[in-house]
Amino acid sequence: MGVTRTQVGIIGAGPAGLLLAQLLDKAGISSVVLERRDRAYVEGRIRAGVLEQGTVDLLHQAGVGARLDREGLIHKGIYFSVQDRRTQIDLEDLTGGKHVVVYGQTEVTKDLIAARFSAGGDLRFDCEGVAIHDVETDRPRLTYQSGEERHEVQCDFIAGCDGFHGPSREALPASVLNVYERVYPFGWLGILAEAPPVVDELIYSRHPRGFALYSMRSMSVVRHYIQCVPDTDLEDWPDDRIWEELRLRLAPEDQHLLKTGRVFEKSVTPMRSFVAEPMRFGRLFLAGDAAHIVPPTGAKGLNLAAGDVHYLSRALISFYANNDVAGLDGYSQTALARVWKAQRFSWWMTSMLHNFGPSQDFDARVCEAELAYVLSSRAAMTSLAENYVGLPF
Repeated sequence: MGVTRTQVGIIGAGPAGLLLAQLLDKAGISSVVLERRDRAYVEGRIRAGVLEQGTVDLLHQAGVGARLDREGLIHKGIYFSVQDRRTQIDLEDLTGGKHVVVYGQTEVTKDLIAARFSAGGDLRFDCEGVAIHDVETDRPRLTYQSGEERHEVQCDFIAGCDGFHGPSREALPASVLNVYERVYPFGWLGILAEAPPVVDELIYSRHPRGFALYSMRSMSVVRHYIQCVPDTDLEDWPDDRIWEELRLRLAPEDQHLLKTGRVFEKSVTPMRSFVAEPMRFGRLFLAGDAAHIVPPTGAKGLNLAAGDVHYLSRALISFYANNDVAGLDGYSQTALARVWKAQRFSWWMTSMLHNFGPSQDFDARVCEAELAYVLSSRAAMTSLAENYVGLPF
């Protein structure tokens, strides 16, 4: 068995795990990152693309902000399309100059992987059967299989950044773990396509046919979504049908702005709200999707993971620099306070913008009234804008 000794063992080479490794490396703290998939798969995963300023700042701290600055699209506002009328929410005006940046999670991951290897960091792909041991001691361990060889990573702490289906959350005893979940009765059918954006900013559309989001990855690649049933079969949605449905869910005055193009990625995303508490057990710390999932309506998934990494990296750096355990002891409570605020905002946006079916007619009328209020009240728009650009760490 091959044995490696490091300070922090990190499970998962998504943005959370890679960003944590980079921030620790900048502070002189060693880590090993273990990833079940191969590099091509990890760099090809299509995920979120709206970054809060706090996330952008963390990426700069990690030394991976150069391409983001060149290629990221600054969005100073968002649009709501409701009852055949498009209204802008001016984020910068309402928040004192704050905005968001559109830059795909795929690109963030590529930048972090390149930086990790450039710095000579230990990043291992194709790690099968990662298992967690001895987290209630001061010498936790990770074991995994690579090819025919068994490996062990001995460390001081373990960071579980391995997503919803990884082993980290499962390592918490049932007597300790509390799970809170809401599953929504719809999903999002999403496409990536070679086409220009509809307008200069994202459009959130509430329509009798269902919700739609008109987004982008660049000025030549769009990322659009339509509300669908959770068990949607992609075979039932040829490209022409998707483009037509996207057109119909726009306000009539905007329908001519939708341009079609080659669809090169198509998927269905289920919608759920999920939180696991606590986010720490012994020397195991959960971060990102291992601890929480939000519906993508509020653009909080990647940004919440970055928030976790902010708190966890500072806590580990303080421990190694000053033998200060306060940040580690308070990590779960601190991170969860921000998580639940983001859950509330994501639930609110989802509930307000989606069609829940004829059995929810009362709720639909309430949502229409809520939207009418939000779009006519500067105070309500300010609350939305403050949450959308990201609450402070």
